[in-house]
Amino acid sequence: MDWNRVEGNWKQLKGQVKEQWGKLTDDDLDVIAGRRDQLEGKLQERYGLTKDRVRSEIDSWYANQKWQ
Repeated sequence: MDWNRVEGNWKQLKGQVKEQWGKLTDDDLDVIAGRRDQLEGKLQERYGLTKDRVRSEIDSWYANQKWQ
């Protein structure tokens, strides 16, 4: 998985991330800034999920993105 795509397109992807995980605030998205480790931490914090569950959800979301 090439997470650099997410980091490079974070401004465009923020809306999709918020749509997927609605409990994330705009401030959370600014802190995350496309970094996977930050996204994982915020999802664990907001949703109370395990690290493995969060990683699985992020992998699934990433795989469903329409990359050009």
